[in-house]
Amino acid sequence: MLALIDYGLGNLRSICAALERLDIRYERTADAARIRAADALIIPGVGAFQDGMRNLQTLGLIPVLSSLVLEQERPVLGICLGFQLMSFEGFEFGRAEGLGWLDARVIKMEPMEGLRIPHVGWNDCVQKKPTTLFADVPGDALFYFTHSYHVECRDPSDVIATSDHGYSFVAAVQRGHIFGTQFHPEKSQAHGLTVLKNFATRIAARC
Repeated sequence: MLALIDYGLGNLRSICAALERLDIRYERTADAARIRAADALIIPGVGAFQDGMRNLQTLGLIPVLSSLVLEQERPVLGICLGFQLMSFEGFEFGRAEGLGWLDARVIKMEPMEGLRIPHVGWNDCVQKKPTTLFADVPGDALFYFTHSYHVECRDPSDVIATSDHGYSFVAAVQRGHIFGTQFHPEKSQAHGLTVLKNFATRIAARC
């Protein structure tokens, strides 16, 4: 069973609909006991970095999630803000500490002539290395993005895909059992559904 972490940020209905369409068993929850019982975790989110960390702290979920991910190596997929929160710090509305699972920080996207910030819409992902998360996903696949900040990884070996919005930025990462996507797979039609299916059936099923 997947635990879809509901910490009060973002519209989870589209993720729930995608998982149900794929016939993937999941539970939308903020209950620590239910989260501990899950085989794998999905941390979604839309909003500000500080708000995300504050909500996780208020719910008492930071030690629970960190124990599961760092000590028990429970597979986890962070989506958009959920991915960003895995970094050790973010700078949206001032500096805030993140979960620290990735050697990375979250910084504002630089405005480029003719391109709008936030970056909203369909964009391609350049796959940097073979990964189970992108199994059966073609190299020219498009994914849906909506964000004003992006993750900057200190360790380039964590980066499994990049995208471009005037300059290259990290679109997806993998560090062992830790996965993150800046794009929204649940809003990315067939290729996004494949990413979710890969996480649930090929990655989480191994635990």
